[in-house]
Amino acid sequence: MQQAAIAQPAPLRTLAEVKAEALARAERGSYPLIGLDPADVRTALAAIVTTDRDEWAAAWSAIGDRYAAQGDHVRAWRLYSFARWPVPLSAGKQRAYRKAVDAFLAYARDKRLPLQVVRIPFEGHEIVGYLQMPAGVARAPMVVSIGGLDSRKEDLAERFAPLLAHGIGSLSFDMPGTGEAPIKIAPGAERMFSRALDWLVARADVDASRVALYGGSFGGYWACKLAVSERERLVGVVAQAPPVHEAFSSEFARGNFTNTEYLFELGDAMMSLYDGAETYADYVRTSPEHSLVAQGFVGKPTAPMLLIAGALDTQVPISDVELWLRSGDTPKEAWIHAGGGHMGRDAVTWRDPVIFAQVTTPWLLRVLSPTKGPSA
Repeated sequence: MQQAAIAQPAPLRTLAEVKAEALARAERGSYPLIGLDPADVRTALAAIVTTDRDEWAAAWSAIGDRYAAQGDHVRAWRLYSFARWPVPLSAGKQRAYRKAVDAFLAYARDKRLPLQVVRIPFEGHEIVGYLQMPAGVARAPMVVSIGGLDSRKEDLAERFAPLLAHGIGSLSFDMPGTGEAPIKIAPGAERMFSRALDWLVARADVDASRVALYGGSFGGYWACKLAVSERERLVGVVAQAPPVHEAFSSEFARGNFTNTEYLFELGDAMMSLYDGAETYADYVRTSPEHSLVAQGFVGKPTAPMLLIAGALDTQVPISDVELWLRSGDTPKEAWIHAGGGHMGRDAVTWRDPVIFAQVTTPWLLRVLSPTKGPSA
């Protein structure tokens, strides 16, 4: 007897509710609409009348095209990036993603960022990253940063550019299953970042004794893995809202399809990341295999770490962060916002740029200092 297909839950938020929430987030400068002009948001939303992904992409891209023609590449990049958000699951969103990459590179040239596109050979493919090196530093300390489910190396390159003024370089990547990454998520996919570290520390202009790593949201998952597997090569690791164990349970995987802390399509976006997850049933069944408990990472020694989280996070349960903090014999530091949601953010005070400026950056500057360690 053939088993009945498992029905994928319907999303809880209607199109009208998505539009209202998107505008509200734009008006308060909240993720994922940070940097978007509310007037542009209203114009784009007015052009969207269905849930068709290509219609979504076209509405935002039309405004992005206008800014690109004017040479305002930063606004164009932000609009194209939201046009492909959360992940490019349609032809129109794929076109928007390519426009976003091109607009970001044009913006980097406009801003005169010392940004170099690097292509690291990897298993017959290549790892594409953005390298930024500070001027006048013979051997620079470095931060390697890893994007998440819907953030990209472009976002990270912009975020970490201010570290150049401190004499610190950065190397930013898309995580497996996203952007220009050469592989999808599967056990052992962290080898992609180990290969990138090999390439980085071999450079004559890099201080191989001072390399730190950052990963936020799903990027934090890779940060935790690398804090174990690359602990000898990393002086510090920041993992912001890292999924560790419960976030990979089948129950949590099902809940991703009805999560409303995320603007829309969390479940569909998550399912697209995995090698072999062709259906909803595949995703729910195989998600537990990616737990860091199941893969043997929990309890292992790590590099020095800072964990950032919100106690009210519905995308990554606080129990995952607590599990990681309490495992193994390596002391770790933590910044936990009792009233914060995903990434520790809230709608008023602790928004993403504030957490990065006041929590993440000072810790990285401390661990990368030539004379001080993470607990100094």
